[in-house]
Amino acid sequence: MKGILRIAALAALALPVMAQDISGDWQGTLKAGAAELRLRLHFANTATGGFTGTMDSVDQGANGIPIASVSLTGSKLKLDVKAIMGVYEATLSVDGKSLSGTWTQGGQPFPLVFERFAAQALRRPQEPVKPYPYQEQEVEYENKTAGIRLAATLTVPQGKGPFPAVVLIPGSGAQDRNETIFGHHPFLVLADYLTRKGIVVLRADDRGVGKSGGSLATSTTADLATDAEAGLAYLKTRAEVNPRKMGLLGHSEGGVIAPMVAARNADVAFIVMLAGPAVPGDQVIVEQVRMVAKLSGASDEQANTNAGMERDVLDLVKQEKDPAALQAKIKEKIGSAIPDDQLNPLASPWYRYFIAYDPAPALAKVKVPVLALNGEKDTQVSAKINLPVIRKTLEASGNKDFEVVEMPGLNHLFQTAKTGGVGEYEQIEETTSPAVLEKVAAWILKR
Repeated sequence: MKGILRIAALAALALPVMAQDISGDWQGTLKAGAAELRLRLHFANTATGGFTGTMDSVDQGANGIPIASVSLTGSKLKLDVKAIMGVYEATLSVDGKSLSGTWTQGGQPFPLVFERFAAQALRRPQEPVKPYPYQEQEVEYENKTAGIRLAATLTVPQGKGPFPAVVLIPGSGAQDRNETIFGHHPFLVLADYLTRKGIVVLRADDRGVGKSGGSLATSTTADLATDAEAGLAYLKTRAEVNPRKMGLLGHSEGGVIAPMVAARNADVAFIVMLAGPAVPGDQVIVEQVRMVAKLSGASDEQANTNAGMERDVLDLVKQEKDPAALQAKIKEKIGSAIPDDQLNPLASPWYRYFIAYDPAPALAKVKVPVLALNGEKDTQVSAKINLPVIRKTLEASGNKDFEVVEMPGLNHLFQTAKTGGVGEYEQIEETTSPAVLEKVAAWILKR
């Protein structure tokens, strides 16, 4: 009888500890003015009784942001997210099911509540399941220009080579080799499909991401182009690859990098541009703002006003080189309520380069075959303003082998979509339209 009472007493003492176990998934909504962003926290226990964690900004497609430190003292939680200069201080509820506190970023505090979140096992039916009917190898190679090493996956078809080969180049932001976004792995699906069709595929973690060296924060699109060239150089060392049949496939910003490299590198035998911009970056962003406003129900007048305001901001970014002065001018132009952390990226080397760079001159120098696809419902890189420029540029330059196609009903990720809005990406089970996979593979093999 005493033993039972002792166990009950120990169990009672353990209850507060259980309430302080924050391991698992949490979701909250950050409200900053008219903007609402869904955030998720993922905590895991450590061997020493502490916690490690990552954060996702769901609506921005930024996943796996490292939390530098997780401190839980009693019911008081403090998170330091150095990667985005954010701090979260909160109180854990008695039942351990909610966190109530303040998110501070760039000196601006915002109330923020998280609740435990049962992450659904999202269906991704196109993702391949091992064992694969081909070779998969973890590889590393050097970008001698940048003095860094890049980590990648190489997939090689069954049978006797040498085979045609392609380097996959992801879109903007910190991208891993699978171009992971909203629970999808587009480059994993694409690499699997192409390899099964007889094409060697190389896909790498961005510099500073995953197992790759270097820093993405200080890099521009031009710097990332040298990473793609390093991939080509590596492929030339592989006996399984036909060095006369190597190409580049770029998605979004990768679609800017592919022609940039092909214009100067004789090793490129073809390029595929998936939602690749053909107009300067500032035009891409202004049109993106207009399309998103329309998608949100704004009138044409309001959408054009939003786009015009974005144009004014981008003009300031191009004109003002001093970061502090730039912030002051932007706040004066559109209001002081904008947190500094939202303005800081505008002065980054990558952003300044991207908005000023015009892809058309490099595209005009590309004499190898080009396939350019854009989704009709793409709200990030508009098919309407980019595909005509690609077609016109290649025609004027005398390129004799190119195909430019607007894919009906597809969004920026080339998923079959209803609206094309970013909020749909995660909910759509399809990772990449089969029509796009088939089109890309057949086009490459034909050449």
